[in-house]
Amino acid sequence: MKTTSLSVNLNKVALVRNTRHLGIPSVTRAATLCLQAGANGITVHPRPDERHIRTSDVPELATLLKDWPDREFNIEGNPLHNLMDVVGLLVAQQLPVHQVTFVPDTEGQFTSDHGWTFPADAPVLQDLIDQAHAWGLRVSLFMDADASARAAAKAVGADRVELYTEPYAAAWGTPGQAAQLARFAQAAQAALDVGLEVNAGHDLNRDNLTAFIAQVPGVSEVSIGHALIADALELGYSATIKDYLRCIRDAA
Repeated sequence: MKTTSLSVNLNKVALVRNTRHLGIPSVTRAATLCLQAGANGITVHPRPDERHIRTSDVPELATLLKDWPDREFNIEGNPLHNLMDVVGLLVAQQLPVHQVTFVPDTEGQFTSDHGWTFPADAPVLQDLIDQAHAWGLRVSLFMDADASARAAAKAVGADRVELYTEPYAAAWGTPGQAAQLARFAQAAQAALDVGLEVNAGHDLNRDNLTAFIAQVPGVSEVSIGHALIADALELGYSATIKDYLRCIRDAA
């Protein structure tokens, strides 16, 4: 059985750094500590307003990842905003980037809170996915847990879907938990059935992660930021990463 990869989203490290002009905490140092502790990859979401990850952070992290050839760099964002320019710069400089995750957020949106809609978004995504493929990159589409949309995502050229897991996280510990797990399991299986791989992310944490991976089939990668960085404030990066990896192992 393929083990689920853990990609650490560093946006919240950058958010704290940006409150002062001292360069601390260092985003690249955080990435190094997470990789040293066993994280399988790094994720960033460079929004146009640079309220957390800055455009300049991205090549610095990519340069760091040259020293970790067995780990992955995932860059997420809206391909209609600045994402393709940021990724194109790395490609032109022959710096590592492995996956782009297309997210349909607005420029001022507080956080990502919905996925792409089919068939409405298909025409705008097709050329963007083709461009990412021409660069040799894997494309994941941020999607709600709607099993009916999986064939459309495959048809437009996506390689993976990232399930938007906030509804599951919100239901954790409530009577609605089982229904949400079943819903996500159905959506993941529908993706697998049409040849898509499955990622997941948004509000996953050490409490709810194991059950999700255990019951949702075929999760290749989880991208976790807010909860993981909050845990690291108390436990440190190394202990936090190791405990999230334990949660993943426990699912098996």
